[in-house]
Amino acid sequence: MSAPVHDEGRPGPWQDAERYGVPGARQKARQGGGRGAGQDAWQDPQPFLRGVAWLDKGRPVRADPADTMRLPWDTGERATLPIGVRLEFTTETARAVEIRYRATVPGPTDALRDLAHGFALWDRHGVVGEVFTEPAAEAVVRIGLGAGDGPFHGPFTLHPPENQSPLVLGLRGIGGPLSPAPPAPRWVVHGDSITEGWWSTRPAHGWPAVAGRALGWDTVNLGYAGAARGELATAEQLAGLPADILTLAFGTNCWSRVPFSAPLLYETTRAFLELVRQGHPRTPLLLVSPVLRPDAERTPNKLGATLGALRDAMERAARDRIAAGDDRLAVLPGRELLGPEHLADGLHPNDSGHQVLGLAVATALRRAGFGAG
Repeated sequence: MSAPVHDEGRPGPWQDAERYGVPGARQKARQGGGRGAGQDAWQDPQPFLRGVAWLDKGRPVRADPADTMRLPWDTGERATLPIGVRLEFTTETARAVEIRYRATVPGPTDALRDLAHGFALWDRHGVVGEVFTEPAAEAVVRIGLGAGDGPFHGPFTLHPPENQSPLVLGLRGIGGPLSPAPPAPRWVVHGDSITEGWWSTRPAHGWPAVAGRALGWDTVNLGYAGAARGELATAEQLAGLPADILTLAFGTNCWSRVPFSAPLLYETTRAFLELVRQGHPRTPLLLVSPVLRPDAERTPNKLGATLGALRDAMERAARDRIAAGDDRLAVLPGRELLGPEHLADGLHPNDSGHQVLGLAVATALRRAGFGAG
């Protein structure tokens, strides 16, 4: 039986892949992934993938599959979701793109059953089109590249859904082949559920995606909901992961999920930065301290620390390192970046909050002179 095809829905609001752990990607880009592909032929997705940290048996994952035993359970669970993984391409003659994919089909009691399963196509101006469908063991979706007859050259970014762990099996241009988009600086972002994009209504609306578009960078999202508490095993994984720019944005879960004192978070931040720097001694690095959390700002946790005190400890740890000579490190204080109106639930930003936060981070990176924005 052939896979079902879902037509376009309503419109809505590898670089050097071998360097990043994809053996043979350069050859695949020349053969199956680029202009050599035949008319309307399925193309290997690997040369088109962006936002990939590691591959585990061909599936993008967000923690080192060779080093999972040292990670907390919640980090490992979130790392299996392909947050921020997307496809980027250009074309000369294609009018639409089809994506063949495989996803987990949720059961009747699955807590994620009702989450929208949508594919969104963007160009440099915004959303081109969206398709909403149901998770399937295997299916095909089609999205038009624009209104009228074109031509539509791109570059285009296709954001698959992140729930139900979809795996892209192939893509093809309808009317002509697709080519991988040009390489971009690789920006690795580590944080908690806010970085993962919670309460944004689309994968493309999370703040790392917003900032990455503004800067023209390849965003690799290592946000782990409920986790990101300064785990030193994560710092060592970041040290071994290729990156042109780094951003750290954790801390709010150190107030509640696993309570820290201010001195403990100060030393943890110092140790985390030291371990990251062992693999990235001169890589531009921005530390973003926790954003507004009204219920925690002046409320002591079980170790007597308010979020305000924890935020101050993180910022002091980074600034002490800068004073000691790390001139490729910058700090963006998070307290004033968002207001209560930007929070969907008193903790996680809404779409507007993610937009504000993403642009604030992009501005801070530019002002620090980091990368090729």
